[in-house]
This record gives sequence, structure tokens and C-alpha cells, in this order.
Amino acid sequence: MVMKQFLLAFAAAVLWSSVESAQSPDFAYYNLSLIWPASFCFSAPKNCIRPIPKIFTINNGLCPTLKNGTALPPYDPVDNNCNYNPAAPADIMKSLAPIKTRLQKTWSNLLNGGSNDLFWQIEWTDQGMCSDYPQDPLTYFTTNLNLAENSKYDPLKALGVQPSSTSAYAISTLLANVKKKVGFYPQISCIIQGSNKLYLREVRFCFKRAKPPTQLQDCPSQMDYVCKSVPTVQQKVIFPPPPATVSSHDASREILASTPNEPNETPTDQGGDIMSPPATASSSSTSYWPNLTCGSLVYIQWGIISLLVLYILARRNRAHEHVD
Repeated sequence: MVMKQFLLAFAAAVLWSSVESAQSPDFAYYNLSLIWPASFCFSAPKNCIRPIPKIFTINNGLCPTLKNGTALPPYDPVDNNCNYNPAAPADIMKSLAPIKTRLQKTWSNLLNGGSNDLFWQIEWTDQGMCSDYPQDPLTYFTTNLNLAENSKYDPLKALGVQPSSTSAYAISTLLANVKKKVGFYPQISCIIQGSNKLYLREVRFCFKRAKPPTQLQDCPSQMDYVCKSVPTVQQKVIFPPPPATVSSHDASREILASTPNEPNETPTDQGGDIMSPPATASSSSTSYWPNLTCGSLVYIQWGIISLLVLYILARRNRAHEHVD
């Protein structure tokens, strides 16, 4: 009986948090994720665009996030009608025409053969439609670009270190360097490559909710779950340099030679958060691989709720059978 009451209370709590995040735009801050392409493309560089960018690019645009770090789920007219009549994803490309060159440089689909237009439409669905700019995609995307292109938030400067083929950097040192540079702690995101070594995947900045968001705040968690998956003494990341050349026939050899270890493994998926591009890429691929930094976690919550409800119902049915 006690266990049943606990499960019901837990399910109710998770359900309440999901309803709040799914139906209310009352979020506290935005999360901007900047990805290091050389790490993303490490295991399968031939599957990435050429040349591989030598700057941090936007992976997830300004993501509406609750105070506790829970991201608002993607817009849905039934389950998450967070804003009234937002611009439809299919209609945004004409609005983005004036900034398309900037988008292609700073917010590009990193997968070779992937569609930028579809990538940006997905980003609009996942983040923009529940932002403070639901009917103004041009301003939303421009605001992201203005932040990502601002040298103050350039991780290559804020991290206080340079990409290296011989050094691994303590995550605590990188966090302290960014804190000293910009005044607030970011979140560091890691990937696991090679012989279970951590690589720097993303630097995520948290901005207080405003129009436009310009004031930083400390991110609630300074490391993602991958960074935390190893003991503290091993929390060091490799920050690999991008390939020196763009020769397509020898791309794999270039990037592997620029890193401390040469893994033979195919890319792995750590807990559903895509760590690197798939080992093979189809020329018809048109979508960008999603991650859990914004929106998707809410659906995991609903999955947990569903399992709990099914468990409770099964126990109740068993109890009725015994009574009968």
C-alpha cells in the first residue's frame, strides 16, 4: 500500500511538471548550445560537411528552459500549445532569406547531404515556436546569430585554451576560465570517443529571459551527464583541432592523426543523446540528428509516467482478482 501511494505521488509530481512545461511559456532562461564540429565529426569525418568548420557553431538555438533546467517541449497544437498561432515551420524560409549566408556559416547542418532548410525548420519547431518570438522567426534566428557571433561568447576565447592533439584539459579548469572571462558558469557537454576518453562536445550558455536575451546567468548544472559519468579525477576532455586540409579522399586519416588516440570503433549513442554522426550517411539524409538538450527530455518524462500508470493498474487488477 505504501509503495502504491509512493508511485502515485511520484507519477503525479512528474505529470504536474510535464503539464507545466508543456502548456506554459513561463520559462526562466534560454540555453544556447555551441558545438565543436571537430569533436562531433571525429568518428566519421567523411559524413560531415567539408570543410569541417573551425569555429563553434550553433547546435541548439535559444531553448526556452524552466528554472530547474527542464527544457520546454517542442510546440504541438494539442499537447503544447505554448504560443498562440506561431509561424508554421514550412513558412519561415522566406523570412530567413536576408540572413541565410550567416546561417550557413554559423548554424549549419554538419552532416554531409543534410538539409539546412529542414534543420532550421526543426530548430524553429523545437525552440523558436515556444520562445518570445513565435511569429517572428527572423528576429529569433538573428538573435541567436548575434550571440553566437559575439566574440565575448566565443568558446575558443572564453575557454582559455586552444585545440590540442597532445593535451587533455580538466573540465573544472575550463569552467573556471569561462567564469573568469564572462562572469558566469556555462555548461560543458562531453562525448566519449576512442578508449573511453572524454571529448569536448558543446559549450552551453544560459541567458536570462528577455527580448533580446543578453544577460548571462550561471547554468544550473555545469556539466552534462556524460561529463559526470567518469570519476572526478578523470573529468578531463580532449579538445581536438580540426583537420588541417580538406582533401575528401583522406579526410578520416587527417582528423584521426590530429588526435591523441586513433579509435577503430564506430560512433556510439550514449543514452539516446547523439554523440557523433552515424558511421554511414545516406545521400538522401535530410535531417539533423537530435539530442536531449532541449525538449526531448519531456517525452521521457511522459514515458516514465505511462510505465508507472501501467504498473499501478496491473497491481490493482491483481488485487481485484484476489478479492473475487
